[in-house]
Amino acid sequence: MSTKIVVTGAAGMIGSNIVHGLNAIGIDDVIAVDDLTDGPKYRNLLGAKISDYFDKSDFYTRFARGEFGKVEAVLHQGACSDTMEHNGRYMLDTNYRCSKDLLDACQAQGVRLLYASSAATYGGSDTFREDPQFEKPLNVYGYSKLLFDNVVRRMLATSKSQVAGFRYFNVYGPREQHKARMASVAFHNFNEFREKGRVRLFGPYGGYNAGEQSRDFISVDDVVAVNLWFLQHPQKSGIFNLGTGRAQPFNDVAAAVVNASRGLKGEASLSLTELVTKGFIEYFDFPEALVGKYQCYTQADMTQLRTAGCDHRFADVTTGVTRYVQWLSQQPA
Repeated sequence: MSTKIVVTGAAGMIGSNIVHGLNAIGIDDVIAVDDLTDGPKYRNLLGAKISDYFDKSDFYTRFARGEFGKVEAVLHQGACSDTMEHNGRYMLDTNYRCSKDLLDACQAQGVRLLYASSAATYGGSDTFREDPQFEKPLNVYGYSKLLFDNVVRRMLATSKSQVAGFRYFNVYGPREQHKARMASVAFHNFNEFREKGRVRLFGPYGGYNAGEQSRDFISVDDVVAVNLWFLQHPQKSGIFNLGTGRAQPFNDVAAAVVNASRGLKGEASLSLTELVTKGFIEYFDFPEALVGKYQCYTQADMTQLRTAGCDHRFADVTTGVTRYVQWLSQQPA
């Protein structure tokens, strides 16, 4: 008996990696859902085994009517993830109402729902724990994600099937080229180094030295692994942080990108001091436009995930970014 899985946002970065991850564990009855108005995104699904594809405008209504038969789970990655999108009506319709309707349909049919939340729910907080007192979104994107998380919280006690939400921190890795300015720091650092032979980072700001502002950077491979762990543990529900639990400075990302790129040419790794001295990493003044709107530090509290029994080991920046640079170097420019 094959397991039928739906992945929304299937041509996006995380969605497409999840589809490839499902294939890797032998699941190829995958219904892919996305909006391919941005045509080139199809490349993210090249080589993936899927059983059907639906445009998002078509899928949700048909799924609610039960037209797809027995579906085991929906891995819901579809969303507007542009944090600079200020149209709140569009954001809530796409990220909240669509997700709420999907949740209702899943509950009615006994289908499990694993979905993408976001660390943007914490916004202006300095504590990143899945608790309402720390949830202070700074934009309508973060608010749209929090609104849905709160709906899930209210229904978990009476839920008929698994519902698990993942608050993704700073995800980097393959198949994000379509995201343009919303792509990861590692992606931009790689392209900047390839084109200009150096990487530029913010100078001192917020009490942090140049390039020392820190985020919880997580490889998309680890994000996929945790989604698949929950798929294989249907009794586990809740809202969980999905970072590494380890904040690392932007300097670490830039150094990993430069050293991995040098390594591809047989050149030796250099220390941060050497990279700066030789001009491979440069700093520029913190932009006025971002003053007061910038998170200098994020670090996921991983207690909830560990308590649920998921003991996945996360790659640090050097390991994950080096692997990513090797992948990027094999893609057409």
